[in-house]
Amino acid sequence: MTEHFDVVVVGAGLSGIGAGYFLQRDCPDRSYVILEGRERLGGTWDLFRYPGIRSDSDMYTLGYSFRPWTEAKAIADGPAILKYLDETARDYGIDKHIRHQHRVVGASWSTADARWTVRVERGPEKERAEFTCNFLFMCSGYYNYAAGYLPEFAGRERFKGEIVHPQFWPENLDYAGKRVVVIGSGATAVTLVPEMAKTAAHVTMLQRSPTYIVARPSEDGIANWLRAKLPGRLAYRITRVKNVALGQFFYRLARRKPEKTKERLIQMVRDELGPDYDVATHFTPRYNPWDQRICLVPDADLFASIREGRASVVTDQIDTFEEDGIRLKSGELLPADVIVTATGLDMQLMSGIPFVVDGREVDPAKSLGYKAMMYSDIPNLASSFGYTNASWTLKSDLTAAYVARLLNAMRKRGMRQATPRITGDVEPEPFLTFTSGYVQRGMDKFPKQGNRKPWRVHQNYALDLMALRFGKIDEGMEFSNPEPKRESVTAAKAGVSGDRRAA
Repeated sequence: MTEHFDVVVVGAGLSGIGAGYFLQRDCPDRSYVILEGRERLGGTWDLFRYPGIRSDSDMYTLGYSFRPWTEAKAIADGPAILKYLDETARDYGIDKHIRHQHRVVGASWSTADARWTVRVERGPEKERAEFTCNFLFMCSGYYNYAAGYLPEFAGRERFKGEIVHPQFWPENLDYAGKRVVVIGSGATAVTLVPEMAKTAAHVTMLQRSPTYIVARPSEDGIANWLRAKLPGRLAYRITRVKNVALGQFFYRLARRKPEKTKERLIQMVRDELGPDYDVATHFTPRYNPWDQRICLVPDADLFASIREGRASVVTDQIDTFEEDGIRLKSGELLPADVIVTATGLDMQLMSGIPFVVDGREVDPAKSLGYKAMMYSDIPNLASSFGYTNASWTLKSDLTAAYVARLLNAMRKRGMRQATPRITGDVEPEPFLTFTSGYVQRGMDKFPKQGNRKPWRVHQNYALDLMALRFGKIDEGMEFSNPEPKRESVTAAKAGVSGDRRAA
């Protein structure tokens, strides 16, 4: 049996749940379903179970625009975020639209029918099923849930201890009293190190090169004060505007004055670790601020664990794994009982599923991204992709609201198809300009952006707000494939029958 919906949403994480809300709010006469491959909703926040997992953005911007974050901590842990998502889905009735253990394996568009056919594997038996829809909205994130990035380490098989990737953290891993080496220096590593250091004998963060790391309070004092004085929604809205504005201000400042920003960020680390610590080696990156994402540590917990001797940082390269640790290029042996490979993500566009348009396989990575959410010459398909320099949800909210706006424009015009089309000269450019390893490794899997709107990726909430909420819906968009005129068809049939009766 094939079920039909006006919209099929793929993924029940932050983006998918937000999509459900905006479809209900702005397109209440349209049916939708959310297909989720996992047993639970939550996406990233359900998948990752490693110790201390937390947001690296404040929850007043990572939270939804329509549902206030009411906890005291602005930098929240994974379970608190998952609880927030569960409650949001339940309170708005979005959970009733979610089909769990429905993994999408392919999608085909038919112009004649003006619909997508979405193929899924359902349940542990991978039973095949199909859904059809008028619009397909991919909210499945930007990385491979089935595999993380893991470099080839020489001698890996010789190591006698346990090797763990954060994406697949074992429930029964016991590291209490053990020597731990965490390979990496990104958001996952700086989260794991202070948390594991609470019970491990010692934790070493092994990095090839340093990352910018900033300490911030885990609670937003202004937000908590506002919530005590004002109605909850108003306090949340004010805090959200404040944090968006501050985030954009400091980002622009960093890009305009990289040297001064770099100097200030490094001085803040010196203030935490003292004048005798080798900040130049371990906390002074070779790139400018925001060439890669800046890591956030709440309440300076990473720096505290280093000061107290429970953790340390080593900047070097791996030569080989030994039975009892890691041999570095410098010749030093880092002893280890447990090695955690916090080496990054395997980037993947729209779950890596194959797309077919009118019998021809298409590769979205070879298209041009339209408003960072749709794809040139591919009809009725959108995907949600958040910001690299701000909270994911700021962009996913705007994207979901725009999809609803586009659906309403199609309905109003009596058209069944909306296809981004390139007109004029548009020069292709990389979709992202980040120099992070996981971005550089995965960019060939993503579309290019253009050098002018609506093909430009702004990475700017204010510009996107104006463009997506108030900008022209026709810009670069072709509306086609009109709704069949049922009355005319019925009348024509009646006329033919009458002529036959007269004959």
